[in-house]
Amino acid sequence: MIPSPYLLYLGHSRDPLGVKTSRGVAEFRREDCLGEFRHDDCPLTLGLPRLGMEEAAAGGARTLILGIAGAGGQVGTDLIDDAATALKAGLNVASGLHERLRDQPRLAELANARGLSLFDVRDPPAGLTVGKGYPRPGRRLLTVGTDCSVGKMYATLALTRGLRERGVAADFRATGQTGILIAGEGIAVDAVVADFISGAIERLAPARDDDGWDLIEGQGSLFHPSFAGVSLGLLHGAQPEALVLCHEPGRAHMRGIPGRPLPDLVDCLERNLEAARLNSPEVRAVGICLNTSAMDPETAPRFCAVVEAQMELPCTDPVRFGADSVIDHLLCFEPSASSTIASR
Repeated sequence: MIPSPYLLYLGHSRDPLGVKTSRGVAEFRREDCLGEFRHDDCPLTLGLPRLGMEEAAAGGARTLILGIAGAGGQVGTDLIDDAATALKAGLNVASGLHERLRDQPRLAELANARGLSLFDVRDPPAGLTVGKGYPRPGRRLLTVGTDCSVGKMYATLALTRGLRERGVAADFRATGQTGILIAGEGIAVDAVVADFISGAIERLAPARDDDGWDLIEGQGSLFHPSFAGVSLGLLHGAQPEALVLCHEPGRAHMRGIPGRPLPDLVDCLERNLEAARLNSPEVRAVGICLNTSAMDPETAPRFCAVVEAQMELPCTDPVRFGADSVIDHLLCFEPSASSTIASR
């Protein structure tokens, strides 16, 4: 377990999507967050007290969470310098980047000398096997998206919370760095060797017989040239009974690829259902979750209504308006045959 309270790192970031990990931890583990660290050129804030490393340590913080993300997940010089400052101040350091903290000699030496820990949450577990695709008991929902960073994790967490509030057994299954830091466990699927992605998800959401739900956090998009492979592995390994499509209206292009438009919602949903049917022939779509954070309070609900009519599925922004309409639709169906059949 990563010791709390946390100091959340924003560094020099200027892209709101680039700090989604720190923002997610601040949103869902607020009680464990003491403050945020950012340089003077960073215009972003999480609404937490701005603290220096020594100030945070003196105030009781135990771990600096490097909650930033960029293409390739690389550890830059500035980030290493800041992590070193945190270690010198007496803070553990946690990261979800692809480059491991422990592989940075300067940080490894500082941590060892001070009896502190470096947490690389993107380490996949040992002993993963390839997926088999055999039917297994249990009810599973997977969130999918039109693009990266459109709200799949937020939607999955909101649906999990909503089901639990109704007395339904439900577990959030984290597949990315932010989700793992929030849940305290999971598998960072984009760090898994490609052959083992579907098997990793079969392990993350194994057979269950309590009529409860595994809510599996989606990653990437089938339509994103950089990350479609991870998305496909999730669709196969999750063997989902239900899909929820996530989308952020108004994006000019796929993240990181100027000039490449986002897919049509109808086409995107159908392609995801088609891929899921390989291992889950009876899979169905149960709702649309939008990230309307850039819309004004009057426009957002009207847009949800338009999409709901277009898609003939419940549509909501689960952060602004809750997830009840999607949960209502989810629970109105009886379990599919594939969710009750015994594993072979």
